[in-house]
Amino acid sequence: MKAGIISLGSVSSQMVAEKLKQYFDHVDMINLKEIEVRLGRDAGVYYQGELLSKYDTLYVKGSFRYAQLLRSITSMLEKKVPYLPLPSHSFTVVHNKLLTHLALQQHNIPMPRTYVSPNIEEAKYLLKRVNYPIVMKFPHGTQGKGVMFADSESSAASVLDALGALNQPFIIQEYIESGGTDVRVIVIGDRAVAAMRRRAMTNEKRANIHAGGSGEKVELTSKISTLAVKTAKALNADICGVDILEGPRGAMVIEANISPGLQGISKVVDLDIADCIAKHMFDETVKAVKPKSVLKELNLEEISGDKELMTNLKIRGDQIVLPSVAKRISGLTETDDVNIKLNKHKISIEKI
Repeated sequence: MKAGIISLGSVSSQMVAEKLKQYFDHVDMINLKEIEVRLGRDAGVYYQGELLSKYDTLYVKGSFRYAQLLRSITSMLEKKVPYLPLPSHSFTVVHNKLLTHLALQQHNIPMPRTYVSPNIEEAKYLLKRVNYPIVMKFPHGTQGKGVMFADSESSAASVLDALGALNQPFIIQEYIESGGTDVRVIVIGDRAVAAMRRRAMTNEKRANIHAGGSGEKVELTSKISTLAVKTAKALNADICGVDILEGPRGAMVIEANISPGLQGISKVVDLDIADCIAKHMFDETVKAVKPKSVLKELNLEEISGDKELMTNLKIRGDQIVLPSVAKRISGLTETDDVNIKLNKHKISIEKI
C-alpha cells in the first residue's frame, strides 16, 4: 500500500513519515507549497505540475494560513483516497476559533463563555457586562499567536480600538484561572493516547510551548480522555491535539489543533506518538481498502440481487459513515429520498 504526507515539511511530519515506512510499501513526503488544485475541464490535485499520484492514504496538514488550500485538496481527494485522517470540512472548522467553539457548543462540550459582536461599538457595551480579566482572540492563529489579555474595561477598550484600526474580526472570552497551565491531549482515532501539562513562563499567561512554556508528563484521567475524544469527534478529526483548562468550574476545552506538534510532548511521555499515528493510519487504510479488494476478487460488483458485506462501522460525531462500496453497489445518492427502518442492532435503508 502507498501512503503520503502533504505538509510544510515540519519535524513532526518527518517523524510520522519515518514511522509510516514501517507499515506501508511506499511513503512520500509532499510539499504543500508545490501543490495546486485545478477546477474545470482538467480538475484535479497537481504536484509539481503533474497530476498527483494515487495513494491509499494521505495525511494532509498545515497551518491556518493554508486552510483554504487544505480544504480544496481534501475535497478533491475524498472520493479517490480510501482513507483521509482529516476530512475537508475539518480544515475550515478547526482553523477558525469561532467555528471551533460553535462546533463545541453544538455537541455540549464545556468551554469558557465566549462572545462575538458585530462591531467595535457593540463590543464596548459588552465590556461593561463581563468579568475581568478577559481573553481577546483573532479567529485565526496557532501557537498562542493572536491571543491578548485585558484586566480591566479600559485596557480592553484600548485593545478594541487597536483591533478596529486593523479591521480584524475578534472573539471575547472569559479568562479561566488555571495557574498558568493547560493540558494538551493527543487524540488518535477513538483514543486519547498521551497528554502533557504545559506551564507558562513567569509573567506569561500563554502555556504554549512555542510561546516559551514548558511541558511535563500528566496522567490521563478518564474525564479528560473522554472530553478530548468527544472534542475530536465533534470536529471530525481522527488526529487532533485538544487543549484543556482545569479551572474552578471543571475541565473546559479552549482550542484544538489538527496539525499538533509532536516534538514537545514526545520528550515528556513514554510513548512513540508518531508510531501511534502511523499504525492508526495503516489499520484504517486496511479497513478502507480491504472491502474493495474483496469485492473485486469475488466479482461481487457484477452479481445481481442482494449482497452482504461484513465490515466495521465508522462513526464521525453523531453520523454513521457507510463504506464507499455500499454506495457503489446500492446506487444511492445524496438526492435520493429513503425510508430508514431502525430497531436495536439493525438499520435498513431503502430508496423510496
